[in-house]
Amino acid sequence: MKIEILKMKKSFKKGGFHTNPNIGWEFILCIAFVIILASFIFGFYLFKKTNEEFIIPITDTNGGQVEMVKKERIKNVLEYFSEREKKSIEILNSPSPIVDPSL
Repeated sequence: MKIEILKMKKSFKKGGFHTNPNIGWEFILCIAFVIILASFIFGFYLFKKTNEEFIIPITDTNGGQVEMVKKERIKNVLEYFSEREKKSIEILNSPSPIVDPSL
C-alpha cells in the first residue's frame, strides 16, 4: 500500500510560456534594414540636390568664360602674398638677435 498524502508530485513540463529569441533578432534585423535603406535614399536625395545647386549658368561674357571672381580681388590677394613672401625671406636671411649661449 502506497501513502500518497504527504508526497508532492513534481510536475515539470517541457515547453510552455517562454520568450522566443528569434522574434527579437528578426525585429532588430528588420529595423536595421529599414534604417540602412532610408539612409541610402536620403543620401541619394542629398546628392541629387547638391548636384542641381552647383550648376554654373553659362553666359557668353568675355569670350565664353564666366567671370566668377573679379580681377581686382585676385590682384589684391597676389600682392598680399608677394609681400608676405618678401617678409618671410627677410626673416630667414636676417641673423638671430639672440646670442647662442653654447658658443
